[in-house]
Amino acid sequence: MKCHIGDLYGMGQKPITFVQQVAAICAYPELLQSASMPEDSKRKAQSILQGLEGFGIGGYNLSYISYSIPEKVAKFIERRDGGIPSNPRNIVTYHGATLCIRSVMGLVATNEPLKTGVLVPVPHYPVYTNALVLADVVKVPYQLDEGNDWVLDVQELRRALQEGREHCIPKVLCIINPGNPTGQVQSRKCIEDVIRFAAEESLLLFADEVLQDLVFGAGHDFHSFKKVLFEMGPKYSSRVQLISCFSISQGFIGEYGLSAGCIEYVNIDPLVMDCTTNTITPGHPTVLGHIAMDILMAPPLPGDPSYHSFMEEKQRTIESLAENARLMEEIFCQVPGIYCSPIRGSMYAFPRIDIPEKAVKQAQEEGMEPDVFFCYKLLEETGVILAAGSAFGQAEGTYHFRLTFLPPKKKLKTILQSIKDFQKKFLEEYS
Repeated sequence: MKCHIGDLYGMGQKPITFVQQVAAICAYPELLQSASMPEDSKRKAQSILQGLEGFGIGGYNLSYISYSIPEKVAKFIERRDGGIPSNPRNIVTYHGATLCIRSVMGLVATNEPLKTGVLVPVPHYPVYTNALVLADVVKVPYQLDEGNDWVLDVQELRRALQEGREHCIPKVLCIINPGNPTGQVQSRKCIEDVIRFAAEESLLLFADEVLQDLVFGAGHDFHSFKKVLFEMGPKYSSRVQLISCFSISQGFIGEYGLSAGCIEYVNIDPLVMDCTTNTITPGHPTVLGHIAMDILMAPPLPGDPSYHSFMEEKQRTIESLAENARLMEEIFCQVPGIYCSPIRGSMYAFPRIDIPEKAVKQAQEEGMEPDVFFCYKLLEETGVILAAGSAFGQAEGTYHFRLTFLPPKKKLKTILQSIKDFQKKFLEEYS
């Protein structure tokens, strides 16, 4: 039972019908004549096809990729941020988060007199570790406060920055909001504090906001870094450099197979923009990936035949995740030796686990991290696959695992019960 990756469809969630219909018509335009397709799906596909070379998805379609999509993304960002302007020329699409992160880090990477440092939260998903290694920059870790619902503390940023300056030149501050793997959603006040800190220390902000659609904790809302930055006034909005990213793979739309996303640059020199555009262009998503992004940026409107089904399916996905998150918290609270912080958003949880000293020693004898040992034993006995916390980073002396709450509720209950029963036996065996 896979529970370690955030694959929306692979975990049993249903796709968004409108996205599938429009993508199908664009791939096979003869469907424009089909009575089974709603009229607004046909209209959307027709408008997309008219902008494609040869009225199909087989060409390079660079004009659609480089001009049409950034314009639609800019309009989406303006709606999201309450009218704050977004320039299409500052938006670039990308294929995969690793390429995006690596390309951005490559812009700031230097080796003289010291290597560039990048402040990264602990825990973070492994893509960051890989991308930083490929870009040849130094990871400067800062700890999220698990005891305070994984909040980001500016004092911890100061500590990490000071320590990093002893062996590198920190230039970038990465924030993942909503959190992966932690499931936290940072408050507006926290974001304001981070922006002030970045301004004081002349750090480039890299806001990983790919999970922004999945926020469901009561009293918690998603605040984009760009919106908060501009609402703080010209003192910050005119000089703080910000790069933010968004993806169709990780939100409610969940089109992992199409793997498309975008980045927006704020207060970045145009010459740098030219450089990064040339760097990312070879890694553009497929035309179908851009089409999925097109649909997400401009979904059905009230009055369109597909509007109600689109909104119902979107809400169904988010409500399902919220219900599953509550179920996970409820069950783990009953399990000795497992501690789960409140889950406010995303599609992941990162519970802490107690591992007895006897198990720690056996893991070391077998050449494993203790949490990897725990996950292997769980897999062997129950068939449940989790991701060990050591792959994401964790405070010294603590152990975690990441799991997704994407599976349907009935299946998730079975998975959680298996973990609950296993943990009881594991503690008894190794205590």
